[in-house]
Amino acid sequence: MKTKPRLSFGQILSMSMGFLGIQMGFALQNANASRILQTYGADVEHLSWFWIVAPLTGMIVQPIIGHYSDQTWCRLGRRRPYFLIGAILTAIALILMPNAGVFSAFMPAVFIGAGFLMIMDASINVTMEPFRALVADMLPDEQSTVGFSVQTFLIGVGAVIGSWLPYVMLNWFGLGDATSASGVPLNLVYSFYVGAAVLIITILWTVTNTKEYSPKELAEFASKEVEEKAKFTDMFRDFVNMPKTMLQLGVVQFFSWIALFGMWVYTTPAVAQHIYGTADATSPLYQQAGDWVGVIFGVYNFVAMLFALCLIPISKKLGRKATHAIALVVGGISLISMYFISNDQLLILPMIGIGIAWASILAMPYAILAPALPAGKTGVYMGIFNFFITIPQIINALFSGLILKYVFGLEAIWMLVMSGIFLLIGAATVMFIKEKN
Repeated sequence: MKTKPRLSFGQILSMSMGFLGIQMGFALQNANASRILQTYGADVEHLSWFWIVAPLTGMIVQPIIGHYSDQTWCRLGRRRPYFLIGAILTAIALILMPNAGVFSAFMPAVFIGAGFLMIMDASINVTMEPFRALVADMLPDEQSTVGFSVQTFLIGVGAVIGSWLPYVMLNWFGLGDATSASGVPLNLVYSFYVGAAVLIITILWTVTNTKEYSPKELAEFASKEVEEKAKFTDMFRDFVNMPKTMLQLGVVQFFSWIALFGMWVYTTPAVAQHIYGTADATSPLYQQAGDWVGVIFGVYNFVAMLFALCLIPISKKLGRKATHAIALVVGGISLISMYFISNDQLLILPMIGIGIAWASILAMPYAILAPALPAGKTGVYMGIFNFFITIPQIINALFSGLILKYVFGLEAIWMLVMSGIFLLIGAATVMFIKEKN
């Protein structure tokens, strides 16, 4: 059995470069989708129902893409065709979502916007899952933490740029209060255009600068013969026979991602109500709150970008499980603390802790999981693992609006407190994982 050669830091950086563009689009979506949908007429208690399309498409798309990317081999390679197709579709959705109002003659803009959100998220999933599998394909086990940490670093770079773009467009390029034909502020519209362009450029960088191992080479690296052809129905058998480590990690992921979904959906209305004192999504003050949420989201992504590189020495010292548990505790306390803040500038402080948790969520579960996956099944299992990301988001989407309305009296800040509690529960479940060394 051959051993995979170690790759240089530059090679690892290059093969993950597309993640920068993916996360730039993802950050634009996370920070701004709620206020775009509210601009189109969505009520705050219904926001999570519009967001449900994102995890639903992810749950369906990622395992299928994982299965077929395991079986694909063509001129572009194994994973790279999916990067390219997903990037093109995501770029189209980024351009169309802030312009959904143009199509309002055919259907209410809010439903068209939600449709473009679905297309965007499905396309991001087509692109993202093969990137996770590529790290496991290309790197030896001892470099898996480095590989996923570098991905997290690039995710941070893209997310910082994507989160800050609307604020920069407003204050540096003088777009002011002008709006598009859809009623969406122009600084937001042009930010989505820039995100689409960067996404295409970075994906092309990875596609043209990365050489994948052929199925034959991967078989030589495996401890047993890699199955070159597998039936689609085998995916269901793989789900039943998932490694125990994956199932244990799934519990942690459940509480982590139900918290993250709540944060993404409700931070803008929470900040607008709790700090700026307005619930009117069409008011300039609400748009100001939305721009500031983009700034503070950029802060947590910037922290994640830096902390991702710290995960490597910290996890060597404390272990992967302890590192992840501590990060989730810090993030949970930070989210809860937002209830006690009444000054928008001070919101930067909890974003530091949330950034630490976000860096760990993006890297450590995959670093723990990768060594436990069987040869030849990396793609499909990375896709199945996505169930533990999408299912909690779907549950949150179905019920959080009802909780917001009937339990919290439409005070969105309490949804952030609840999200913080979920992160603390997730931290407690980390220590039950039986890790494969």
